[in-house]
Amino acid sequence: MTETTGTTEAAAGADWRAWQESWDRQQEWYMPDREERFRVMLDMVEATVGPEPRVLDLACGTGSITDRLLTRFPNAVSTGVDLDPALLTIAEGTFAGDDRVSFVTADLADPEWTHRLPYPTYDAVLTATALHWLHQEPLAALYGRLATVVRDGGVFMNADHMIDESTPRINAAERAHRHLQMDRAKAAGALDWAEWWELAAQDPLLAAPTARRFEIYGEHADGDTPSAAWHARVLREHGFAEARPVWRSPSDALVLAIK
Repeated sequence: MTETTGTTEAAAGADWRAWQESWDRQQEWYMPDREERFRVMLDMVEATVGPEPRVLDLACGTGSITDRLLTRFPNAVSTGVDLDPALLTIAEGTFAGDDRVSFVTADLADPEWTHRLPYPTYDAVLTATALHWLHQEPLAALYGRLATVVRDGGVFMNADHMIDESTPRINAAERAHRHLQMDRAKAAGALDWAEWWELAAQDPLLAAPTARRFEIYGEHADGDTPSAAWHARVLREHGFAEARPVWRSPSDALVLAIK
């Protein structure tokens, strides 16, 4: 048996579903209402484009949105796009053999990234807790490119940290309360971001892609968290007919734009 074959067989036998679930639990430490935003997102997919959508899972990570999409809509098709080699390794392992799902490695800051997609347009482009890694200028440029990927009548949805800077006392109270809850969960054994990545770096199948991931991104990107009103306005300015929040938490929002 060659080393390559052994590595392939080990990857095929890895418990990628366990890694997928571990990522979900780590993300829920930061966002206990994470499943609620996914539920509303898929409600709005069904309301706007129906139960058999062609979806672009933007900055897909481990494929959390795709996982929930296919559970709810078995006839959906999903293309996951990301640059993170470690999270893509988990995603590809989780959905191996599922011909409804494909993945593309691409940098969303590259103006040509849409040329790598398997379809010219999508019914829905969905993303969650990812685009705050971008500053406002490149994010606005990305919104313009997405307007060419979403079909007429299709939708784009972004669920992310969207801070209303006009309410600093409310923001401070919410942040203090959220961090108190996080401290309690941490004391009960929840993993944070850094601890999760430490575990990934120790896994024989994830160690190399995790090292590459930190070469690409560093510890964490320094992006922006503009308000939901900013997102809605910029989406309209860049080719979408309507845009507004369809779900909110005290710190986050889900903005929907229709082409």
